[in-house]
Parts: sequence; structure tokens; C-alpha cells
Amino acid sequence: MGKLLFLFLLGSVAYAAERPNVIVIYTDDQGYGDASCLNPKSKFKTPNLDRLAREGMTFTDGHCSDTVCTPSRYGLLTGRYSWRTTLKRGVFGAEKECLIKDGRVTLASLLRDNGYATAMVGKWHLGMDFPGTKGNRDWTQPVKDMPLDKGFDYFWGIPASMNYGVLAWFEGRYAKVPPTLFTSKKPSKIAIQDYRIMPPYQKTAKEAPNPEESGGRKMNLKSKGLEVAPDFVDVECLDRFTTKAIEWMEGKADAARKGKPFFLYLPYTSPHKPVIPIKKFLGKSKAGAYGDFMMETDWHVGRILKFLDDQKLADDTLVVFTSDNGPEKTWSKRAELHQHQSNGIYREGKRSIYEGGHRVPFFIRWPAKVKAGSTWDEPVCQTDLLATFAEMVGAKLPPDAGEDSDSFYMDLLGRKRGIARLPMIHHSSSGRFAIRDGQWKLVMPHGKSRSELYDLSTDPSEKKDLAKAHPEIVNRLFENMKRIVLQGRSTPGPKQSNDTPLWPDVGWVKGEPKKRK
Repeated sequence: MGKLLFLFLLGSVAYAAERPNVIVIYTDDQGYGDASCLNPKSKFKTPNLDRLAREGMTFTDGHCSDTVCTPSRYGLLTGRYSWRTTLKRGVFGAEKECLIKDGRVTLASLLRDNGYATAMVGKWHLGMDFPGTKGNRDWTQPVKDMPLDKGFDYFWGIPASMNYGVLAWFEGRYAKVPPTLFTSKKPSKIAIQDYRIMPPYQKTAKEAPNPEESGGRKMNLKSKGLEVAPDFVDVECLDRFTTKAIEWMEGKADAARKGKPFFLYLPYTSPHKPVIPIKKFLGKSKAGAYGDFMMETDWHVGRILKFLDDQKLADDTLVVFTSDNGPEKTWSKRAELHQHQSNGIYREGKRSIYEGGHRVPFFIRWPAKVKAGSTWDEPVCQTDLLATFAEMVGAKLPPDAGEDSDSFYMDLLGRKRGIARLPMIHHSSSGRFAIRDGQWKLVMPHGKSRSELYDLSTDPSEKKDLAKAHPEIVNRLFENMKRIVLQGRSTPGPKQSNDTPLWPDVGWVKGEPKKRK
């Protein structure tokens, strides 16, 4: 651990490649304002997230690569924007051909090929191939096209968000208790416009009750007849995930101390619906059940940090904490009822092209190398982790990997890399794009909506559209956006192919930006 492996040359600078243990903790629908160290007016405390900030680096301008679950997870693991794939809008269900194609380099395969033991514990949501079809399954057969095929040695978790069903505790390719029963969303009594996945369950999909009223809104009928295991209960997810993650790391701790590091990807299901804090945290926040749930989430993060302390692994373990997108639209009701802004000072939330949709908490702690209490105020994206880890271990990515991954390894170590970050692309669930370059963000035209330009250095809340005042900046960013789409990559290197021909959401590729009147 932390030993000199070989010298890697970056220009004229030589540095030692490193192999710390790596843990990526990924929350679900957590807004920028849901970490108390980032939100002075927060109605709850997150002491363990605050500890990561205090003992590591805070990225104040950190972003997910999309504004909903599936595409953000693809970007995080592959270093490539999901809109280059067949998924142009929205998310997957539980059952789907995996969005990550076999053979594509992932965080897991990169680190596995550089001597790491690799595991994923938690929510996948990138598609799996289940045996048979709904109502006609053979659970003695293995699940295919899943984490074990994408670079992970070990998998324990659930296939997708709970509202998509096929809910069981999967270990490897099998569920020890298969999802042979059926259920529907049940109304929640503690959270805003929410549901539960809990017994009683039914023997057939027809017997499952029709989705009931919840929070004054009719639930999506697709939630009827969700496949579920007899022993599955939604409220157990966070505890089970954390416990299994610690069990796996316990089995790797001795090897890690002897020079074989581990990589753990731990995607939690919180604070995504259902908002289901355990009794220990009910009523503990001043932001309702959601605040209680965030406090529980923080507590589980603390369990991971305590394990590292107890095992004397903390100094040489790099911990990344971030979220897959901004807060669910209940953020506005929470602001009204509890005066808690899950999106912080930023505009809108989950699904949106504006900052509240994709600017998320982003912390990295690595005591042996990263200065405690440091901050980085330049833009970084979750897609950048692949190139950053590759530079860290001294690996070279092939041309068809990490096409949108720009290493910030030198920044992490507190060394100036001497070049500006490449332009970053944002993408909403509706298919709308934006491009970020330095202080400027251009929101691309989409449907009847015109392009918009914001100077985030003076207007982080995106209140003043400057497109009319700065047509030269609009034109420059417009051309960069087109180039990045057509080149199949944001980074330098040979042109790559997107997985599909041009699609309607990028119709502006063939045109010029319309002048604002």
C-alpha cells in the first residue's frame, strides 16, 4: 500500500504511481444542500460528511454527468457520457440489456487489472438479464449481463430503484430468496408524496393491489405487480448494504495491508424514495422524514469510516463521496414546510438542466496524500474519476475508454497541472444539453426553448440570461458543443463513434445558434 510501483512521466514531471484502497460511496437523489458543511442553513447535521470535508478535499463545483439515476451511474463507472449510448432520455427499469457493454473499461475493470480486489454492494440500475420473463422465471438459473460482467469480483445488492421491482437480496448471480411474490407501491404515512415496499405480498401479479393514493397523487400504474422476495423490506436496504460492505472489506483487510488493495463501489438507495428512516432517526431532524433519512445515511457513512479507523486502513484509503443527481422535486415542498433547501442556492433539482439538477456534494478523503480541509473550486465531473484513477495507478487508457474523462489527479494532490479543465457537458432527463467552460454555461436550445447563457462566477443561481449580451461566447460554446458530440469524445485522441446516429435532441448540430433579439 502506498509503495513505489514505478515512475510515470507526465510531461517533465515524474511522480510515483500509487495504489490506495478506493471506496466510492454514491447516494441517490441527494442535493448539494443536503450536506451540512455545504449548507449553513441546513435543518439537520451530517457529521460524517462534514468529517470527509474536514479531513479531505471538498469540490465545490462537482457534478454528476446526468440528472437521473441510470445515465449518471453509467458516466461514473465508464468515464463516458451516457447520451452517447442508446439511452437518450430517462432511466432503465430493473430488467434491460446492461447499458455498459461487455469489454468497456470501467472503474472496476481498470482497478482489477491493476491488482485490486473489486466489489459492488448496493443499487445497480444499469440493466440486468434475468432468467425467463415476469411470471415465468427460473431462479435456479444465473443472472447475466450484470456487475460481475463489468469488472466486479463480488456483487451484493438490488437491481434498480425499488419502484421497478425484481426486489431481492442478490449475491453474485443469484438471490438466496428469489423474488417469487408480487406487490405494488403502498402509501407512506411519513414522507411527502411517497410510497413503501413492504409486506404483505401476493402470490400472483393479478392479486397485487392496485396502486393506492399517496400524498394526494395517483401512483404510476406500472408499480402494480412488482416482483419481490418474501424476505425483502425496503427499510432494511441501508443497513444491509453497509453491513455487507464491511463484511467484504474485512475479508480483504489483511491482503490490503500486504500490498493488494481493494475497490468498493457502494451505491446507496437514499435519500431516493421511499424515504424510510429507521426508528433510531425518526424525528431527529428539523426537515421531516427526509432530514431523518439523510441523518441515517450519514450514520452509515460513519460506519464505513469507523471500519477504516479500526482496521488502521484510513490513511491509505481514498474515499469518494458524491450523489447521482440533485434532489427529487419534493425539495420545493420541503423548503416550504421546513425551510430546508436541498438544492442549496442552486436552481431546480433532479431531472433539470440547471445547476440544482447536477451540482452535487463531492468529497474526497485520502489522508496520506490529500491535504485536510482543502477545497477545489474549479469544475469536476464524475466522469473524471476513471482518468484520475488511471493516472493514480500509472495506467494508460485505450482510445476507446474514458472518452469524457479528464483527470484531476494533480489537483487532488495540490499540484497545479498547468492546463485548464476541458469543457464539461450537462444533460437533463428531457434530453436538453448544456456546456460548461470555465465561468460560462450555455444551455442549448431545445424544442421551443432558446439558448441561455450564464456567468456562474457572478450568478451561480442562474437568474440572469446573458446570451443576448455575449453572442461571441454563445457562438464559441455552441461550436465546442457540436465538436464534442461529433467527435465521440471530449478528450484529446482519435475520433470515436457514438452508439447511434444523430438524434432529435441534438438537431442544433447542423445549424447555427439563433441570434437573440
